[in-house]
Amino acid sequence: MFFSILASNKYPIIVSITTEKIIHIRPRFHVQVENSVEEVQQLVSTTIKSHEFPCTGSIKHGFGTINIIKEEQHFWSPQLTVTVEEVDGKTEIRGLYGPKPSVWTMFIFFYCILGFLTIISAMVGFSNLSLDKPAGILWLTPVFMILFLSIYLVSNFGKSIGKNQLIVLHNFFESSLGLKIEDHIVQAD
Repeated sequence: MFFSILASNKYPIIVSITTEKIIHIRPRFHVQVENSVEEVQQLVSTTIKSHEFPCTGSIKHGFGTINIIKEEQHFWSPQLTVTVEEVDGKTEIRGLYGPKPSVWTMFIFFYCILGFLTIISAMVGFSNLSLDKPAGILWLTPVFMILFLSIYLVSNFGKSIGKNQLIVLHNFFESSLGLKIEDHIVQAD
């Protein structure tokens, strides 16, 4: 569905984040501008209303969330969370790209459950082993670790599906402020 947007050239797609640099689930940027907080908020709101990019969202009181429009969203669609505040006479903008909070929470939940089960199975297994009892439960430890790895691989697969939309969000934000956020600024948590 999103690739139809790329093919139709309805929206400008300027790849300013190189895909090799998007190696983490939640890349971020930090930039200072001369505009006031209100001007930054107005620029972003104006670009959202212009429909130049397939993005929606709002930015108010120094905090905003920018998403891909509903028609183009899928489970793996990223969002951009922006914080704007006045620091030493300049406006500091911090952006965080990541999955929707529900997706992020789900993966953290799965990681925690599998980590807990791995520790419990290892503790019970090694306790039984030290007491010269059967320690068959130890076989669950590598199974849980394989499940942990598979969830990690699924999250990376989802990140690759949402990569083009992440680039659209980044280009939207650069276009709305009329600045270029250098690629080296986009980095990991």
